[in-house]
Amino acid sequence: MAKKTRATLAMEKSGKPFEILDYLYDPDAPSIGRQAAEALGLPPSMVFKTLMLEAGGEICVALLPSDRELNLKTLATIAGKKSAAMLRPADAERISGYHIGGISPLGQKKALRCFVDESALALPFMVVNGGQRGLQIKASPGDLIAALGAHTAPLVGKD
Repeated sequence: MAKKTRATLAMEKSGKPFEILDYLYDPDAPSIGRQAAEALGLPPSMVFKTLMLEAGGEICVALLPSDRELNLKTLATIAGKKSAAMLRPADAERISGYHIGGISPLGQKKALRCFVDESALALPFMVVNGGQRGLQIKASPGDLIAALGAHTAPLVGKD
């Protein structure tokens, strides 16, 4: 497995410290993020999934714990838009330049506005996709948020 991806190169360029984590990717897993968390022996609350969305005509990225669901209305409001919807997988791949199961918020073809669930701020570290299936990037929330130029907000639905 290649250890250099656009995502890892983006983290290197940011100058922020990070670790690369490998795991055995299961293409049949019902939840990629949860499967990654289990394979890495981490709680799902620390492994963040990358979601590609369209909010009022703007493509953006949302990062949230792999065991939680995005509140689309909340994201739309935070983005200053009237509505938000998930991108179709083919569109997410085309726009990000990554394959489903390997979409990273880092190193995408074009810089997109990124929102990170505020739960990340309470964590000692968080894990995001490293731009390849079976590859993850582990870093402090502050360092990842800074590398992404991301905004933090409450993104998950209420239990």
